[in-house]
Amino acid sequence: MAPRDRPRRSADAAAARKPRRRTADNRAACEQVDEIFRQWQTERPDIDPTPVRIYGLIGQIHLQATGFIDDVLAPYGLVRGTYDVLTALRRVGAPYCLTPKELSGHLLLSGAGLTSRLNKLEDLHLIARLPEPSDRRTVRIQLTAAGEDVINKVIPVVFAAQASRLEPLGEEGRQRLLEQLTEFADAIALLGAGAQPARNGAGPD
Repeated sequence: MAPRDRPRRSADAAAARKPRRRTADNRAACEQVDEIFRQWQTERPDIDPTPVRIYGLIGQIHLQATGFIDDVLAPYGLVRGTYDVLTALRRVGAPYCLTPKELSGHLLLSGAGLTSRLNKLEDLHLIARLPEPSDRRTVRIQLTAAGEDVINKVIPVVFAAQASRLEPLGEEGRQRLLEQLTEFADAIALLGAGAQPARNGAGPD
């Protein structure tokens, strides 16, 4: 049977499952970050522990986001890692095909980490490894018909779940958060490249 014609179990019925509630755990995680911040204030009053609080909250947001995304993906037999592979293939457009090296670049993954995800997706018949016509030593990774069907259903579900967590911020708050995160991400990238951060809006010394 052709790679893009292999069906997979329908996820429609499974999608009706309710995601687990994480509100109490999320609140506890944020309180834990605050407690760590207060402990450092007490134990090392000579050092400003604000960075610990900021990075701690960023870490908790990442963990919580992965958690609720895994919840909405569970009815489809996916987790965040395998979902990321499918979305990387889907967003490049038809025929939804990339080399493993290209996929690793999209996902910032090592070869070993990518292989594990590909094996799981291949077992679910959501992707196929196809020989590269110009070089038989390499393969290309392509969405199957079942994979395309699943990811087309899952993307709006995940986006809606993400949007619902941002809704309390309001439009202005979301835009402000986006701007601040972009500025912070740029600063981190510059430091990684060996540049010095700007101080108080000024340029580098």
